[in-house]
Amino acid sequence: MKTFHCDKCGQQVFFENVRCENCGGMLGYQPEHRAISTFEPAGEGVWRSLNPANAGLLYKQCINYAREDVCNWMLAADAPDALCASCQLTHIIPALSSEKNRLYWKRLEAAKRRLLYSLWDLHLQPTPKRDDPDTGLAFEFLEDMPDKRVMTGHANGLITLNIAEADPAHRERTREQMGEPYRTLLGHFRHESGHYYFDRLIVGTEWVEPYRALFGDEREDYGEALQRHYRNGAPPDWEQRYISSYASSHPWEDWAETWAHYLHMVDTLDTAYACGMMLKPKKPDEPALRIEEHPVRSNAFDDIIREWFALTYVLNSLNRSVGMPDPYPFTLSTPVIDKLRFVHEVVRGMSPAS
Repeated sequence: MKTFHCDKCGQQVFFENVRCENCGGMLGYQPEHRAISTFEPAGEGVWRSLNPANAGLLYKQCINYAREDVCNWMLAADAPDALCASCQLTHIIPALSSEKNRLYWKRLEAAKRRLLYSLWDLHLQPTPKRDDPDTGLAFEFLEDMPDKRVMTGHANGLITLNIAEADPAHRERTREQMGEPYRTLLGHFRHESGHYYFDRLIVGTEWVEPYRALFGDEREDYGEALQRHYRNGAPPDWEQRYISSYASSHPWEDWAETWAHYLHMVDTLDTAYACGMMLKPKKPDEPALRIEEHPVRSNAFDDIIREWFALTYVLNSLNRSVGMPDPYPFTLSTPVIDKLRFVHEVVRGMSPAS
């Protein structure tokens, strides 16, 4: 995530902000510029941009910004849609009969926007399913009912999330029950997007055979594979071959877990790069960090993985110093690194290795 500043006073602001705490300027995200911009009122629900890139042009708030307070994205004032590019992707929201559901919806939308920021940055902007029913993307946020439990998952471009995942207490209980080192809303969005982009980037392309050589044959019966995984657990040596125990259940899940981890890496490195973060150890054989190039634009995967090892070393060390768990509780084996490299090559559009 890049750093942002108020166009009115220069104060640093953040991706989720709706107002500058220094000058009070109204803020909004412009996905076409990947920028948080400052706006001044221009009358009748229209706002004038103060961003030098489009200063003076008129915009309107997404209706979920103006009325519902669950968004902070903007549209051109004459745009035919009332919903922004992010909210257009959400087809079903929770029933807003309770404040709890409204809070969960707000958290879900915030995590989804983080995912979309990364996808835009990687030139992987999804087409809304309403515009392309066959290959488009849509989200639905549902809650459990007495007679029906909602399963988080993906099917034919529709990503479903159980809104209970927006409850930190529920998520932590589930994480412990599943024996997972890491479980976040953003992680769910990244994982499920991996299934969507498998269909878009791998199926029916020249990447299929290189994918199968690394991940396995996705034609294996998925239902049987999951039943076996939940019955028997992951193989004892899963850490030597997979990014997570769940990745060992089926080649589709291995891809989705690896895809999610790749997004996790490049977005975190992007933030470190934008902040000018450096690590200059006193001894030359200790991890060093100097990110010379925007990670999302880099073709050099070896540089990315080297920088990632250095960054996670310092992140874990800092957390331990304040008595907190490691924010990066993963070990990357050589086979896992090879899979991450493959995801990088697919995203960058490189030809598969012969």
